[in-house]
Amino acid sequence: MATIFIFIVMYGVSKVTQLPQVNAFDPISNALADFDLSDFAFNKFRNDPDAKERELLDKIVIVNIGEQSRREFALAFQNIIKYKPRVVGVDGFYNCEGGIYDIENCPQLADTLGNLLLASAFQQTKNLVLVSKLLQTDSLAEAGDFDFYDSIEVADEMFRLNAKNGYASLPTDAKYQEDVKICKTFFPQRVVNKKKELAFGTQVAMLYDSVTTKKFLARNNTEEVINFVGNVEHEVVKLNSLKSQDLGTTDVNRKLSFLALDVDDVINEKFEPSAIEDKIVLFGYLGSYIGDPAWEDKFFTPLNKKIGGRANPDMFGLIVHANIVATILSDDYIDVASQNLEYFIAFVVCFFNVALFSFINKKWPVIYDGVGVLIQVIEIFLCGYAVITLLADHHFKSTLGVTMGVLALVGPCYDLYAGLIKEGIEKLRKFWLTRKQKRVLKT
Repeated sequence: MATIFIFIVMYGVSKVTQLPQVNAFDPISNALADFDLSDFAFNKFRNDPDAKERELLDKIVIVNIGEQSRREFALAFQNIIKYKPRVVGVDGFYNCEGGIYDIENCPQLADTLGNLLLASAFQQTKNLVLVSKLLQTDSLAEAGDFDFYDSIEVADEMFRLNAKNGYASLPTDAKYQEDVKICKTFFPQRVVNKKKELAFGTQVAMLYDSVTTKKFLARNNTEEVINFVGNVEHEVVKLNSLKSQDLGTTDVNRKLSFLALDVDDVINEKFEPSAIEDKIVLFGYLGSYIGDPAWEDKFFTPLNKKIGGRANPDMFGLIVHANIVATILSDDYIDVASQNLEYFIAFVVCFFNVALFSFINKKWPVIYDGVGVLIQVIEIFLCGYAVITLLADHHFKSTLGVTMGVLALVGPCYDLYAGLIKEGIEKLRKFWLTRKQKRVLKT
C-alpha cells in the first residue's frame, strides 16, 4: 500500500509541475529539460575508439558544398566521382518548392547550364542517394498527428533519374525550423502511402553494405538511438592534406572527427585520390566554410561540449546523417529499455526501499531520519552511475528516470503514509468494522 501511495504522489507531482503557472517559475528544470545522463556517456565516458571504429570513421568522407552555385557544385562533384567512391549521398534538395517552375519563384532555374551540368554528373554516378521530404496533407496536419506522413516530395526528375531517395527528416521535437533542435535518434524507415521509404542514412548504408543494413532493419524498431562516433572539428580539417594511410594514426583529435573537405579544396583537387576511392562521400551544408559557426541546419547532440543549459548547437545535419550511417554499419547498436521495464524496475526498487525504511524505523527509530536520507542519496548516485555505465560499456540505454523519482520521494512519502495515511485508515477501519453494542433500555 505504501508503494502504491508513493507512485500516486509521484504521478500527482508530475502533473502539477506541468502546469504553466508552476513551470514558468522553474528556470532550472526549463534549462535542463533537454538533458539526460546518457549524454555524459557519449560525451565523457566513451572508451577511445578501437581499430574497427577508426576504420569505420575513415570510410566516410564529408564534403562541404557551402553556398556554391549549382555550376560550381557540379564541378566539385565531378572531381569526386572520377575517383570512384562506392556510394555518394547529397544532402541538398534540387527541385522548385511547391512545383512552381518559374524564375521568380525558383531563381535557380536561371542557370540552365549549371542545372544541366549537375544533372549530367548525377546521372553518371553509380549508387547515388538524394534527399527527399516527408510531407502531410492538410487533413492529416489539421488532425495534429505528427507521427505519420502520407506524401513525399522528391528532387526534379532530371536530377533523380539514376538516384535512390532517402528522407532527411529527423525527430527533434522542434515546432518550427528556427526552433531549438535536439537530435538523439532517427527513424530508419517509414511507411508512406503503403510504401516503405528509407531514411537518407539508411539508404546510403544499404548501398554500401546491404547485409549489415538489412540486419539492422530486422530489429524492427520504429526509432533508433544514434550511436554518435564523431563530428567535424575545424581545428583538424587540414587532415585533407594528409595521405589516406596517415588518417587516424597521428592526430589526437582524429578520433572525434570525420575527414572533411571544403568545396574549394575539391574544385582545386587538394586531396589524395585514395581518400575517396571506394569510400562513402556525403555532400552537404557545413556553413560558408568548415568551422563557420552558422546555425542553419544545425542540431544539439550528445557530443555537445556544454551538456547542461546548452548555448550553441554543435552538429550540422549532414554530420548527423554521417553518424547514422556509421551507427548502421558498425553492427553495434544501442538497445533501449522499454517503458514497461522502466516502471517494473521502479516498482521493485520502491517496494524494497519501503520494506527497508519500515525495518529501520521499527529497529532504530532514533537514527531513522538520518539513515533514510543517506540511503536515498547513495541510491540516486548509483542509479546515475548505472545509466552512464550501461550506455558507455554495454550500449544499453535506460534513463531510470522513474526509479530516481521514486527514490527522491520514498522517504517523505513513507513518513507521510506511516504517520498519517496508515493511522487514518486504521481508525476508519475500527470505526466502521467494530461491532457496536446494543443500547440498554432503562425502565
